[in-house]
Amino acid sequence: MSLSFETTPKIVCEHGSAQRLHEIVTSVGGSRVLMVTDKGMQATGLIEPVVDAFAKVGQEAIVYADVQADPPEDVVLAAVEFAIQHKVDAVVGIGGGSSMDTAKLVALLAKTKQPIAEIYGIGLAKGPRLPLIQVPTTAGTGSEATPISIVTTPTHEKKGIVSPLLYPDVAVLDGLLTLGLPRAVTAMTGIDAMVHAIEAYASRHKKNLLSDMFAVKALNLLYPNIRRAVSDGADAHAREQMLLGSLLAGIAFANAPVAAVHALAYPLGGHYGLPHGLTNSLMLVPVLRFNERVATPLYAELGRVMLPGLGSLPDAAVSEAFVGAIATLVREMPYAQTLREAGIPAGSLPMLATDAMNVKRLLINNPRDVEYEEALALYQEAF
Repeated sequence: MSLSFETTPKIVCEHGSAQRLHEIVTSVGGSRVLMVTDKGMQATGLIEPVVDAFAKVGQEAIVYADVQADPPEDVVLAAVEFAIQHKVDAVVGIGGGSSMDTAKLVALLAKTKQPIAEIYGIGLAKGPRLPLIQVPTTAGTGSEATPISIVTTPTHEKKGIVSPLLYPDVAVLDGLLTLGLPRAVTAMTGIDAMVHAIEAYASRHKKNLLSDMFAVKALNLLYPNIRRAVSDGADAHAREQMLLGSLLAGIAFANAPVAAVHALAYPLGGHYGLPHGLTNSLMLVPVLRFNERVATPLYAELGRVMLPGLGSLPDAAVSEAFVGAIATLVREMPYAQTLREAGIPAGSLPMLATDAMNVKRLLINNPRDVEYEEALALYQEAF
């Protein structure tokens, strides 16, 4: 056996831990911190008490709140320039995946200048970087546990920068920050986390015992709690379980990469600005059905974990039950269920299939080969 496994070196999970961010920043050597977030998160009023806690101990927290969903290159670079101008010595990403992905690149590029266009891909970024802490406020992307930052290029492609430098020094999970998250956002991000776990478990490349362990435990937490979190935004226990599940799914796919669901979702986000969790959800069931021909044993293993009581059935029956349970769950979620409902024009499907073919770094991980014709058929099924 040959495997390599990496993850965030320190994880803090505790209600109210965000109020101790100043202590955590100090522990990694920072005193003048940039908090990277978006306008929506800033409007919740949850950022102000954190900033005040820094001020009370004589530290300065400067807020950058101009992050956009699926962060465009120019927004990332504006955040980097903001950090340089304010001479910060640490970075905190607080928010959803877009804020955390932006924070990763701010910490890197504000310390070690390098053209962003030259570091798209795997292992091309150079260090060092500023100390980095990630505080997720949605349970979905798992960005606090991945070495990946996804950026939307000027040509509307979603490209990834992948480097161990992008792992944060500390991930802080505070379930109280997710209370009251809108139902649709809770649903989209929760399904996104489940996609991470499922694709990591079935990944053709780098799948290993450790990634499997984290993927299975992630599903154990996410599947029983997502309905509770969506129906009751004040359920603190369900919220914390979703955060933990998202983290574990992030650890899994950071080491056993995702595949066709993501590859087909990226063009939908890049061209039409749909939320990443929604685009993953729209493509999830068609891809599961497509993969089932070759992934039945793997889906059966997940089915036996997710749906207790099916252990004595043949693999084919358990796999079918697993895919059916996921399809039922997705149908219950409070958002668009088809590409048509999401506003995607039928005439764009060939263009989307062509663009998906450019996401080879993910397609090669899919258990079943996906060429243009298959990609187009999958978009048509999702339409």
